[in-house]
Amino acid sequence: MKNRPGCLAGLLELFLLDKLFDWLQRRFGFGRGCSCTGIGCGFILLVLFLIFACSILMNTDWFHLF
Repeated sequence: MKNRPGCLAGLLELFLLDKLFDWLQRRFGFGRGCSCTGIGCGFILLVLFLIFACSILMNTDWFHLF
């Protein structure tokens, strides 16, 4: 049997991910700095947030190949 985190652990991870994403968006996200770098950093942060959120929700290990 695999050790899977419980519901509360997943909710805590999503909460912390949300707070980290909000802080990073305020510091480096859309509209910060030059217009080109603000859009680029904001888009990169959005993609990383989606990857980590899917990893938490689906319990996916992206670094384990086999």
